[in-house]
Amino acid sequence: MGQSETMIGDHAFLSDCQTAALTAPEGTISWLCVPRFDGPAFLAGILDSERGGEWTVQVRGARPRARSYAQDSLVLETLWQGRGVEVLVRDLLAIGRPEHGEGLWREGVLLRLVECRSGSASVRSRLRARPDFGRVPPSWEHVDGGLKEASGPLLSGAPSPRLAETGDPEFHVELSEGESAVFALDYLRGERRIGLEEGEALLGQTLEAWQAWSSRTDYRGVGADHVRRSATVLRGLLHEESGALIAAPTASLPEWPQGPRNWDYRYVWHRDAALVVLAFLRLGHAEEAGSYLRFLLRMCGRPITWVPPVQAVDEKPPPEEETLDHLAGHGGARPVRIGNAAYAQHQLDVYGHILDAALCYEQATGDLGPEELSQLDSVVESARELWHQPDEGLWEVRSDPRHWTNSKLYAWVCLDRAVQLAETTGREQEVPLRAWREEARLIRDHVLRHGYDPASGSFVQSFGAANVDGSLLQLPLLGFLPGDDPRVLGTLERVDTELGQDGWLVHRYDPKETDDGIGTPEGAFLLCSFDLVSALVLAGRSEEAARRFERLCGSSGELGLLAEEMAPDGTQLGNFPQAFTHLALIEAAVNLDGAGDREALHAWARDRAAQQAGAGVRRGGQGTERTGRDRDDG
Repeated sequence: MGQSETMIGDHAFLSDCQTAALTAPEGTISWLCVPRFDGPAFLAGILDSERGGEWTVQVRGARPRARSYAQDSLVLETLWQGRGVEVLVRDLLAIGRPEHGEGLWREGVLLRLVECRSGSASVRSRLRARPDFGRVPPSWEHVDGGLKEASGPLLSGAPSPRLAETGDPEFHVELSEGESAVFALDYLRGERRIGLEEGEALLGQTLEAWQAWSSRTDYRGVGADHVRRSATVLRGLLHEESGALIAAPTASLPEWPQGPRNWDYRYVWHRDAALVVLAFLRLGHAEEAGSYLRFLLRMCGRPITWVPPVQAVDEKPPPEEETLDHLAGHGGARPVRIGNAAYAQHQLDVYGHILDAALCYEQATGDLGPEELSQLDSVVESARELWHQPDEGLWEVRSDPRHWTNSKLYAWVCLDRAVQLAETTGREQEVPLRAWREEARLIRDHVLRHGYDPASGSFVQSFGAANVDGSLLQLPLLGFLPGDDPRVLGTLERVDTELGQDGWLVHRYDPKETDDGIGTPEGAFLLCSFDLVSALVLAGRSEEAARRFERLCGSSGELGLLAEEMAPDGTQLGNFPQAFTHLALIEAAVNLDGAGDREALHAWARDRAAQQAGAGVRRGGQGTERTGRDRDDG
């Protein structure tokens, strides 16, 4: 077995909006699943450099000196330099866009283009494919113009590949200044032979498609560069065919060095719903917001007794969780898991996320039809029936269910947004509006009575508990209480004091105080760290929030990518890149951008409202600051 030593956060992210690849700084592609994000890994060297498979590039006498994305794209450019030689390697998953209309389509090709810019370069590239996470031995055969692997992919290029003594395909080319080569893997159809001219055409087409999409990203405020990069990352995580957003493109990257918290995140978590819709709407990408919401609504339209917290991009349950004992794990972190058992959990927050997302979208577009609104009504009724029950909660604990304060908060969100949605769409007479309003008030009173501890002056993680967790930071972000309410301020203080680290990071909880069924250490949670930024803005502490925001964004490295967690030494941990983290970054930036004026938090919504109905910046669908007229402050 071979442990990957490349730090998680040092990888680059490639995507064609159907699958993804990760590339290490030395030019090794160490992750590729086919034919989609959650398919079997063709390359999984990030989990085991020997048995997982990888695709290397080497330039004799040169080393990679700089990496960047070409413009606002996911085309990676790596500059290799040595004595008298300079080579540019471009890595990409090729995409295109329709001549008319929106959307991006994939070509099903992973490309590596090598350009000699000065001197003479001797370039070698070897593809050590290990299909199905290394469980199937590779088998290559010569075909006209390339090499075909038994599981389907076709390797071609200019020059053509050959089989090395190891049985793995390789390229070897001598380039003079101004000359180029292309190495191409048709992972989708296994029939496309690509030469230099077509490879360069696909590069140009891919750059054009990404730039056309990114040009519609409408944001020039605080942290604009990080927000734009986050938007592009999110688009790369959005499955084009279904409209669903996966949590991350990877599986089993550890949340602590050599620890057991290693999970498969290549699926769709509905807890991302409201932030996904809100972020895409705020940044000018209404189509992506709508496609994701309709993915959710298709699921809600089925006869189900509860809303599962996670699904695959094809709207089916994720595969059953299993361990891959033959893989060493990243940095020796085991077990290596694929599939995810969270599907069977009851997570009450899902209902609130869906209604929050729907309200945001309807206020901004007015596009929801009668059938879709009826589907949402069934979600509301499910929440009314189930909110009294304990659940596994946002953190997906693998221990006994409990009454999480955050879960009850989102039950309130579900009923609160349902009332607003009915009023927005003029359906007051078609739904049990009075009953919904009373249920929302009942849940709210329940949270204030059982989720708040007067002795400590803060909300607590679960009813009857004494400890806090990072999910409590969402109380002001969801409009449950004003950001400067003493109960909120007391909660922020406890979270920062008890879970904060070095003045900029926040842990989601203390594993010693929270029985999550695992019990081992983990890194600081970047979602919670950005949530504290947003909460501080709403508390009137914008300078402190800005300082934290800059430090967090600075940890994203040269490529602007963020994982789920952060180690004490600043290295990134967990699956990568993580949608939830980039969504929280966007939310924090937008809140900071409006920090000079409380009403400015919703200025963009008022502008949109002049055209249609408007939508809010703060996590939630409000188009204006909510007051005691439509919210009890307890």
